[in-house]
Amino acid sequence: MDHFIYYYMIRLLPFLFIIVFQGYGLSVEKIFYLMGTYSTIDLDNPDDIRRAYKYLRKLENKMSTYLAESEVSLINRYAGIKPVRVSEEIAEVIVEALKISEKTYGYFDITVGAYTINYRRKGLLEKKEALKLVNYKDVVVNGDKVFLKKKGMAIDLGGIGKGYALEKVYEYLNIERGFITIGGDMKIWGMKRSIAILDPLKESIIALFVNRGDLCISTSGNYHQDHIRTQNRNIIQVTVLYRNCTHADAYATALFAMPEDKIKKFLKENKDVGVFILYKDKKVYVNPAFFSYCEKFKKVE
Repeated sequence: MDHFIYYYMIRLLPFLFIIVFQGYGLSVEKIFYLMGTYSTIDLDNPDDIRRAYKYLRKLENKMSTYLAESEVSLINRYAGIKPVRVSEEIAEVIVEALKISEKTYGYFDITVGAYTINYRRKGLLEKKEALKLVNYKDVVVNGDKVFLKKKGMAIDLGGIGKGYALEKVYEYLNIERGFITIGGDMKIWGMKRSIAILDPLKESIIALFVNRGDLCISTSGNYHQDHIRTQNRNIIQVTVLYRNCTHADAYATALFAMPEDKIKKFLKENKDVGVFILYKDKKVYVNPAFFSYCEKFKKVE
């Protein structure tokens, strides 16, 4: 797909602030609506595109809190009442999310659903009540059963689900090369692409680079939906480069939510996480790990 069409997608989708300009001629590319956003699937074989789409749709049907009978919706419905039996994928993503919560000092927390779903979307709780219920330590996973300890709790996989889906579909496809995006998250493997990071407020390019190898990219910000609770109002957006998309997605969410001292602490402890942070005063921070994942980096003034 040529870059003008990608720019048109950006205009339609204000929360996607990565543009891919060019690749090395994969034969087929399709755009789908998945997980509340647009997804690009660019693979050699049309059959693989169909396989990828069906698999991603299956994961969405399990994770979406907009579907009343999804596994996550059932977990939330029976919060404080009883455990819910779930599939291997849902148990896996929740366990991984809880590990990441520990690693990010609790700034990444899937139980934010009490706030984002039960307070903001459904109006079932008062704000203070909802905030008191946000605590990943009250999630119990026992084999294939998941239990939320308190009534009113809710799981929201919005900060990790797209990255997890990308990582799982990559494993499922088991092919040599491909490029798949879901909103502001993308997986590139077996090829190189020219990538641009945009200033979301001006829709202008602020940096360009080429991926050095297989790569996951995730961008988080509140410029459109105000869906991340943050203590750092000076940050506009965070872009993370990493080898695993589940982690890239969750880390981008967590870093956006963290105060500055916690960001520094996290990056010091996790030197393999690449970050590009854009601040409101137009300053940027790019750490050494970011450069290790890319080449031909250029900051656009």
